[in-house]
Amino acid sequence: MRVLIVASFNKGSYAPFIVEQAEALKALGCEIGFFGLEGKGLRGYLKNRTLLKQRIVSFQSDIVHAHYGLSGVLANLQRKVPVVVTYHGSDINDPRVRRFSKIAMRLSAWNVFVSKKTLEIASPQKKYTLVPCGIDFADLQLTKKATAREQMHLLANKRYVLFAGAFDNEVKNASLAQQTIAKLRDDNTELIEMKGYSREEVTLLMCAADVLLMTSLTEGSPQVIKEALACGCPIVSVDVGDVRERTEGVEGCFVAETRDSEELSTLLRKAFAFVGKTRGRERLAADGLDNRMVAQKLLEIYKSVCQK
Repeated sequence: MRVLIVASFNKGSYAPFIVEQAEALKALGCEIGFFGLEGKGLRGYLKNRTLLKQRIVSFQSDIVHAHYGLSGVLANLQRKVPVVVTYHGSDINDPRVRRFSKIAMRLSAWNVFVSKKTLEIASPQKKYTLVPCGIDFADLQLTKKATAREQMHLLANKRYVLFAGAFDNEVKNASLAQQTIAKLRDDNTELIEMKGYSREEVTLLMCAADVLLMTSLTEGSPQVIKEALACGCPIVSVDVGDVRERTEGVEGCFVAETRDSEELSTLLRKAFAFVGKTRGRERLAADGLDNRMVAQKLLEIYKSVCQK
């Protein structure tokens, strides 16, 4: 099975979860190729049309797997090779982009949605499956808090709240997180921005932090939540994407009923009181969110589409 992955390359690299999913597919015997899209909006993506068609032919693709709705529209402008599209949230949650995703949904051989909420908003009539993106389990995620703090040069006696994103990303709603920290009235608590760190350093921060805080306005199936679960990091989040589903029943993880900083600060105090690592890792495995298991589901979709 020769699978051509089509995804944005505007930042000079592919999103890590796309690369990790591709590696898991390779482990199952798929031959993986990549085509990186550069440009903004549909007009920018359309400039890649000729090169993409050439890449599909030169790679001798059996199937094209496009990530995000705009990539799906472009990939479907050729009709020789079937297209599977994964919608990750922003392409469904934003009405301006959703209209293009709707076009991709109609044209694609199959559609993959990463959360129940995005599936409900998209409301496809046929040719779809719910398959959240998985994560890679790694030994680094098991690092003890004291060891992780030493490696990341963090103080042993301070409380650290890891913010689930960059402060300048408006969708992540940093102002609510900052208001929540202020409500604690505790100079010994610091909010850490998740920006400028390597993948390994982010993992160590999750092992070192007292809690991960998510205050996003919208999400699909946020990878950062799954990664924090794999590290056993307690979580406090607003009810967004599939966070409630992922964390339900995991002691040390809390989802707010409102977007109120007072409620969030109360939940932070509860998370601070939790001792040790959560059982998030076990929960992810039980939910089938190891990348190897997700890749198997995708491979079954590919085979079904190609047979048709």
